[in-house]
Amino acid sequence: MNMLPPALRDATMEACQPWARFDLTALQWSALARDPVTLLSAWADTARVYALYRHRPSGLILPVSVAPDDGSYPALSIWHPVAAWYERTIHDLWGHVPAGGDTRPWLDHGHWPQTAVMAARPGPPSVAAEPPEFQEVGDGTFMQWPIGPLTAGIGEAGHLRLTLDGTRIVRAESRLGYTHKGTLLLMRGKSPRVAARFAARLAGDATVAHSVAFAVATEMALTLQAPPRAVALRSLMGGLERIATLLDDLTSLAGLLGDARAHGYCGEQQEYVRRGLAGAFGHRLMMDGVVPGGVAGEPDANGLSVLRQVLDGLAESLLAIRRLFGNGLLAARLSGLGVADRQLVETLGVEGIVAEAGRFGGDAAARCSARLDAIARDTEACIGLLSALPEGPLAIALPANSGEGIGYAASARGTVWHWLRLDHGQIAAVFPTDPGWALWPLAEATLAGAAAGDAAAIQCSLGLPVSGMDL
Repeated sequence: MNMLPPALRDATMEACQPWARFDLTALQWSALARDPVTLLSAWADTARVYALYRHRPSGLILPVSVAPDDGSYPALSIWHPVAAWYERTIHDLWGHVPAGGDTRPWLDHGHWPQTAVMAARPGPPSVAAEPPEFQEVGDGTFMQWPIGPLTAGIGEAGHLRLTLDGTRIVRAESRLGYTHKGTLLLMRGKSPRVAARFAARLAGDATVAHSVAFAVATEMALTLQAPPRAVALRSLMGGLERIATLLDDLTSLAGLLGDARAHGYCGEQQEYVRRGLAGAFGHRLMMDGVVPGGVAGEPDANGLSVLRQVLDGLAESLLAIRRLFGNGLLAARLSGLGVADRQLVETLGVEGIVAEAGRFGGDAAARCSARLDAIARDTEACIGLLSALPEGPLAIALPANSGEGIGYAASARGTVWHWLRLDHGQIAAVFPTDPGWALWPLAEATLAGAAAGDAAAIQCSLGLPVSGMDL
């Protein structure tokens, strides 16, 4: 208890696994936000607003909650800028108002039949602002360059509004929610095994990570432990997913910058991995392979053997890929591109590749190098797992009990977090947190001051996901 921030020492503790949740007063809620903590997520239900912090001095994970007073609660975005998107989402879905925060629509684009659709009493429909509301910059003499939400190719739908002074970006502001899926409502009232299908479809680049985080949150709420073979298979699937996603990032960036050789070579390796996944797990994204309580089925033995060959080949190819990204025009183009401020990375709670690259300059070149390091680590780890998968059952039965739990898993973009509350075996409330919640605000800050022609490459180098935040 001595390691707790002062704001929590007299707070009421509620049952939650593996970290107890602190139910706070409005004063305690605001006091904690001023402490040296990193905001990892924020969400709500009909009765409370929640936040998940990491206490920087101790490393403790701190789930907290506060009951809105007359529909309002103290805004966290005053101290944590990353909270602004969460607060807009909370206002759209539950109607809770962040006092002193931003209440512009985020997910609600004015086409819903009701407002605050997850509130106890939803409101009347809203009217969409056209064009979408963005913050004003300067005296209105700057040029506005809207990008998206629909662009060439098959990329995700997101709107980026660049304010330009000539060819220099003065400000970048994003607006997502165009692929909102209603996931939270779809999961509510269902059993964890049924709801797992929605968790798996939150983000195609993190299917396994979201599935594992949701499964672990369920198991925490029920105080269960998945069988050892299931845990090992989850680790294998997670590592393979990160390898494929990071190779896809490198392929896309090389293509965007016009290096056909690097684009083709990385794309070839990525395709080998995806085909191996399809052969071993029956799906290129390993969709629905992870379920609460374990995994859905036994992988194909011959497919696992082929995967081992693919990974051995990838390990041999990494040196050539490093040369492609470390030399020539591609390396020159990446050097100094999109430098992410290290202090802002820490403040926003950005993890994974972008945070690792901050130790080596924080530019696009460092992010590519960090991706290659991560691919090498995961390749070695997956080869080890394939050689020593434990025997035993694949899953355990889930009791129809009540409880609250938090789970997390590593994705190619950073840590995925899931929180849920079960009521007699059914989901009463749930919230998934994708790393994109922190990456997009970082991208907005990184784009400011850059050349307009570099915007697409900077976005690509940061690996910005969209679907995981559109819920």
